[in-house]
Amino acid sequence: MGAGVIKGGGSGKRRGRRRARPAAMAEINVTPFVDVMLVLLIIFMVAAPLLTVGVPVELPKTAAQALPHEQEEPLTITLTPDGLVTIQTTEVDEAELIPRLQGIAAERADDKVFLRADGSIPYARVVEVMGALNAGGFSNIGLVTDTGGRRLDGTDAGN
Repeated sequence: MGAGVIKGGGSGKRRGRRRARPAAMAEINVTPFVDVMLVLLIIFMVAAPLLTVGVPVELPKTAAQALPHEQEEPLTITLTPDGLVTIQTTEVDEAELIPRLQGIAAERADDKVFLRADGSIPYARVVEVMGALNAGGFSNIGLVTDTGGRRLDGTDAGN
């Protein structure tokens, strides 16, 4: 007598058969990651120019090389074409310039001051402000220019 297999009959329960689960995906889908990175890149590209000193001036161009970056944000005085004087982005009266700078400099480790002046401002005005800064005790003054100007031999520094 042999044992037989009964198909379909009995109590109607299925035994031993389970639904097949899909296998775990072993690959990482990088498309959403790339999308997020591209959006962040665009945000930083738009925001980066806004992080610089916010007083717009047309700096003169020179053939000088850029100075190395410091750890502390430089203290910047800007002379605008319409005659305004600003410390960083705050407009100040000329009479308050030196006392304010001395108060700010007392809290800083670096004594360097950068002077930015629009190219249309007369040289005498720029030297006048430099002299006032020097008389106020600031001897480490740097003039800020754009690169790409002409060299003394007449060639462009940008080439």
